[in-house]
Amino acid sequence: MTTGDPKAAAPSADLQKLIELLDVERVDDNLFVGQHPDQVLPRTFGGQLLGQGVVAAGRTLVKGNPPVHALNAHFVRGGDVTKPLEYHVDRYRDGRAFANRQVTAKQDGEVVFTMLVAFQDNSAGLEHAVEIPEVPFPEDLPPITEHFKGYEDKIESFVNALHPVDIRFANDPTWVMKGTGEQLNHNRAWMKTHGTLPDDPLMHVATMAYSSDTTVLDSIITTHGLSWGIDRLFAATVNHSMWFHREFRFDEWMLYATESPVAAGSRGIGSGRFFQRDGTLATSVVQEALIKYFPPRS
Repeated sequence: MTTGDPKAAAPSADLQKLIELLDVERVDDNLFVGQHPDQVLPRTFGGQLLGQGVVAAGRTLVKGNPPVHALNAHFVRGGDVTKPLEYHVDRYRDGRAFANRQVTAKQDGEVVFTMLVAFQDNSAGLEHAVEIPEVPFPEDLPPITEHFKGYEDKIESFVNALHPVDIRFANDPTWVMKGTGEQLNHNRAWMKTHGTLPDDPLMHVATMAYSSDTTVLDSIITTHGLSWGIDRLFAATVNHSMWFHREFRFDEWMLYATESPVAAGSRGIGSGRFFQRDGTLATSVVQEALIKYFPPRS
């Protein structure tokens, strides 16, 4: 899996920071330490836990390097952004074509996050997939920074966050949609890193895992005409699962098509699919989150 392009774009400053964050420090055979970026949210970003956890798991493989085929994560408590994270890896299986790991992130001895990661060699078999939605190509869509203009004070945390990934919305983002009064039960956004990633397939999986925690919950709130940063909303991821059907490069454009099939019991589910530009379905995603809306007082 190589670019073969001598003119490959150098990583942007923010992408370089993400690559460094995902390059967790190995302390022991089964123990890794991950850091936080300077640009932080009130608690550890879920995508960071997913990405760092994938890298920690992958670096303990002992029999070849089968690709990641699935991960199932649970978020136990919010991480402290002022402290590093310890990733403890349990090795459950190392077979000829399969491997399984459990990754547990801890701070001060308390579990923040736990994730099962499965690896499996790809082999020929039955194939089918849904078709990619019809949307404009990313070159015909504005970068996300264009959508920030005029909303900087309302979505300050988004504006000031790390931006290692180029995101091109095929529909208006939640805060713009709020102003138009539109309600939408799905979300479509092209994504790729700002620059070329290393050729290591594990880094592409980790970067996609990091990015999969963005926009996936948007359809829950836009179904009700709500917006991040404008309406009083509280959201916290409960669990997150991904299935990797084919290898891919995340420094090439991929369409993240998401929707919300249900919200109930103060929880909502966002489901999504990453399509390659040629329409090939590469990855499926499901995330459940605690979602609370506090209407304005009359």
